[in-house]
Amino acid sequence: MSGRILVVEDDERIRSSMRLALEGEGYDVKDVASGEEALDVFADAPTDVALIDIMLPGMDGFECCRALRRQSAVPIIIVTARADTHDVVAGLEAGADDYVTKPFVAKELAARIRALLRRARPTEEDPGALSFGTMQLLPEQGVLRKADGTEVHCTRTEFRLLCELAASPNKVLSREQLLDRVWGYDYFGDGRLVDVHIRRLRTKVEADPALPQHILTVRGMGYKLVP
Repeated sequence: MSGRILVVEDDERIRSSMRLALEGEGYDVKDVASGEEALDVFADAPTDVALIDIMLPGMDGFECCRALRRQSAVPIIIVTARADTHDVVAGLEAGADDYVTKPFVAKELAARIRALLRRARPTEEDPGALSFGTMQLLPEQGVLRKADGTEVHCTRTEFRLLCELAASPNKVLSREQLLDRVWGYDYFGDGRLVDVHIRRLRTKVEADPALPQHILTVRGMGYKLVP
């Protein structure tokens, strides 16, 4: 599976090794040393996946992620030297779809990218229109629409997560099931990916995200969507 990858990393040694490893997997790689340069490159030639290091000079990785997210739904993987909750959650809240920690294994990184690319591309298995409350999901079109016809912007990952929940109304799906169905793996991931994306979805589909009526938490089990 080929694709265009943008690597944003200020350490030249790490940047070079990432580029070589990903080119070895068949990807077309563009690497830059700063968030500002990344935005310029992306504006000229949008990529399929962006890998962004958190600790960047000038514009840090969080702000770079937010800036990319404001203009595109491109899948984003943040790269952090620490796996602590603050860095990971802050990166996901900034709009990232996934994360990797340094030092990482090239094969693991390639697996994460393949999973992102698979779910970014439509498949013949997409279900028909799904509805809950006053919202309508059109999986094949990648559209989430309110009753008045207004479209709600979602990242690809948020949209896939919502589709999985809506396809099984009133059924509890565990974090492990959602990791497998949406992210395409369970070994590499953890529940924080699901929890943060659920919070982001609630801000978009719930009248009051603090008191959700549709995307509900079932303590000790997972999440379910109530139509």
